[in-house]
Amino acid sequence: MVSVSAWQVWLVAALLLFVAEILAPGFWLLSVAVGCVLAGAVALVVPGVLAPALSFAAGTLLSLAGIRPFLLKRLHPPGREIKTNVDALVGRVGVVSERIDPGTGRGRVLVEGENWRGTSLMDTVIEPGTRVMVVRVDGTTLYVDKEG
Repeated sequence: MVSVSAWQVWLVAALLLFVAEILAPGFWLLSVAVGCVLAGAVALVVPGVLAPALSFAAGTLLSLAGIRPFLLKRLHPPGREIKTNVDALVGRVGVVSERIDPGTGRGRVLVEGENWRGTSLMDTVIEPGTRVMVVRVDGTTLYVDKEG
């Protein structure tokens, strides 16, 4: 029968967590894997269960506090978020397809091939065919201003 030591169990758990981190990014599992590596190293030197368990907890907490923020900051720097859905429309140029009239609350804007409800940012009438820039999005309404 094969005898498995506690340090081997910790290191196999760390390896599995490292692999799982590849599939579920976010560096949560990486922090737990670091705790497992530390616990495996302690289990190799100190017999028993208490010392490896405490080193696992300490290693995991320290890596959550130190390694994870460092990696998130390096790999996902602020200001470089990819805007998606309606948030991606801010700053885009469109063409008024139906007269924008703040008095009636009507108006449509064609942006990137899609026709959106539009309203004037400055509460002015904008005629069809006018090029406008999307300044803000609120629900399905684009707040636009004349380009230029």
